[in-house]
Amino acid sequence: MGTFECVAHTSVKPLAAEPLGRRAEGEELLALYHRTRDPRARDRAIEQYLPLARRLAARYHHRQEPFEDLVQVASLGLVKAVERYDPDRGTRFTSFAVPTISGELRRHFRGTAWNLHVPRGVQEDALTVRNAISRLTHRLGRSPRISELAAETGLDAEAISEALHARAVQATASLDQTVGGAGDEGDATLGELIGADDDGFELAERQADVAPLLRALPRREREVLFLRFARDMTQSEIAERIGCSQMQISRILRRTIGQLSEQAERPAPSGVGRALR
Repeated sequence: MGTFECVAHTSVKPLAAEPLGRRAEGEELLALYHRTRDPRARDRAIEQYLPLARRLAARYHHRQEPFEDLVQVASLGLVKAVERYDPDRGTRFTSFAVPTISGELRRHFRGTAWNLHVPRGVQEDALTVRNAISRLTHRLGRSPRISELAAETGLDAEAISEALHARAVQATASLDQTVGGAGDEGDATLGELIGADDDGFELAERQADVAPLLRALPRREREVLFLRFARDMTQSEIAERIGCSQMQISRILRRTIGQLSEQAERPAPSGVGRALR
């Protein structure tokens, strides 16, 4: 950006007269620059094509991105195009510069305008759809339908829907953002309002307490607990598997859980299954 700002404000001394012939003045200046590497010719050529950069920036403009920022990005792309352009190939500069400048603008949006990771192809489709919405809304006087967007962009309905969903997540809100409003919640953060306690922390603590106690149990008691809480088997199924009555399984569970609870000084059944894995 700073490079372009210096270029745009450089006072350019008069250049020696060059025959324009059938070439536009801008392309003649570019040809002169690439022959002589005279920075004054480069600066004059950039000034000639600044309106092109602004027009391309306007295509990508929307209210979430300051227009002047996009102009700076497009101008940087213009500088790159001037440096890379080869007049000897016979291609008009505008044909070369438009994809170069547009690519710089797309890279800007991919790098800075998406807070969540979205595939590159979807990002480009979202940009195409956004521009089509702007054109069609102006033309039709209403919001366009999916079918109209598909006809305008050449994308199918599924790609249009995916692009619209991608646009919805382009900007995110910080959990530290304060939520305005009257009352006691005026200074509350978004994280405080939508957050919740995670029971997993307490469960992890219980597992750490119960695990050594489980290892000290007799093999049959450990197996019964494992089948009941890790495999989620019924008492009847456990009794059939082990070869005893359901009443015995019930007594084993009651006695063993009571011992574990007393030793850990807290109820532990909910953590038993995972600790046994």
